Amino acid sequence: MTPAIGIHDLAVATSRHMLTHAVLADRLGTDPAKYQRGLGQDAMSIPGDDEDVVTMAAAAAAPIVERHGASRIRNVFFATETGVDESKCAGLYLHSLIGLPSQARVVEFKQACYGGTAALQLACAAVARDPSRQALVIAADIARYDLDSAAEPTQGAGAVAMLVSADPAVAVIDPVSGLFSSDIMDFWRPTYRSTAVVDGRYSVSAYLDAIEHAFDDFRRLGGVDLREFERFCYHQPFTKMAFKAHRHLLEHAGLPVTDEAVDAALADTTDYNRAIGNSYTASVYMALASVLDSASDLTGRRIALASYGSGCVAEFLSLTAVDGYREQLRSEANRATIGNRNPLSYSEYRALHTDRTTAHDGSRASTGDSGGTYRLSGFEEHKRIYHARQPAFSAKAGH
Repeated sequence: MTPAIGIHDLAVATSRHMLTHAVLADRLGTDPAKYQRGLGQDAMSIPGDDEDVVTMAAAAAAPIVERHGASRIRNVFFATETGVDESKCAGLYLHSLIGLPSQARVVEFKQACYGGTAALQLACAAVARDPSRQALVIAADIARYDLDSAAEPTQGAGAVAMLVSADPAVAVIDPVSGLFSSDIMDFWRPTYRSTAVVDGRYSVSAYLDAIEHAFDDFRRLGGVDLREFERFCYHQPFTKMAFKAHRHLLEHAGLPVTDEAVDAALADTTDYNRAIGNSYTASVYMALASVLDSASDLTGRRIALASYGSGCVAEFLSLTAVDGYREQLRSEANRATIGNRNPLSYSEYRALHTDRTTAHDGSRASTGDSGGTYRLSGFEEHKRIYHARQPAFSAKAGH
């Protein structure tokens, strides 16, 4: 009999800087309520010149390796649409930073904001094949849009690391899930661009349509009724999108749609995303971390995950928080990570947003020091150079 499989540990990270939407609104001569109430956003994380998806991934994954060791980790799945190389997996840089085992499969996943869910599902399959092993899943991204564009207020950055294991200590993942894929052009980033191309209105409607079809597939395969879920974690390019999506799903299922019902279903799932902004592949798992870290005791309760990635792929999953899950959480550390960011002035933010080019030989030192444990020091002959302020953990450690 296959044991229950799911999330054994979870940790979050973000950049060391942030821009509040009040500062952005003041600069643009806009009422802050346009962002705070209209989008449901208070601030967005902004990476320093010495930060990227690798440094955030290391910051999220290191506490997990420190607690559990890495000797049982057989797979490392890194999901991002902010890749640092067109060939080399971003996860390979983590070996020297956090002490991953050499006898591990390290692969990068890309499918817009859905990539983290693809990585999580493959991790579950790998552990089912050999329950004595574990898999490390990391979703890390930087949402970056053109200055003065309509999408600028929906930027952000963050990473979520999850250890997938048999007999998990946090949440069991139901093997039944619903899927939907379609070839559309609502959001994409050609290889020659540093910022995405977005059709905002189309993307919102595509999101709603995809989640609806994914849920229908979930039900066809034997998934439970919507009324069986205590909380709903949606992908959140901005947090108001979660409220829009849940109203749509309730209407589609023929259930009553009231402000009270929607608020109860999404309670505490938007706190982290509201503070850091869009983190693409990490977004839906930031929602999960947020609700698990909340005061609500969800032991034995079902949590729905509605994952969407433009282009598009969607999946509807069911998780159940296990007995004792609250003892495994990193609530205080997660809140400190988000709460201790450096507020930027608009001019500081704009300077960080500007593209920095390397010399002809691919060399450049990173400017400034964001103060994080892991740092992108610069580039030497087209090679990314990372440093850790503390030694990597032993890959042989564990319990």
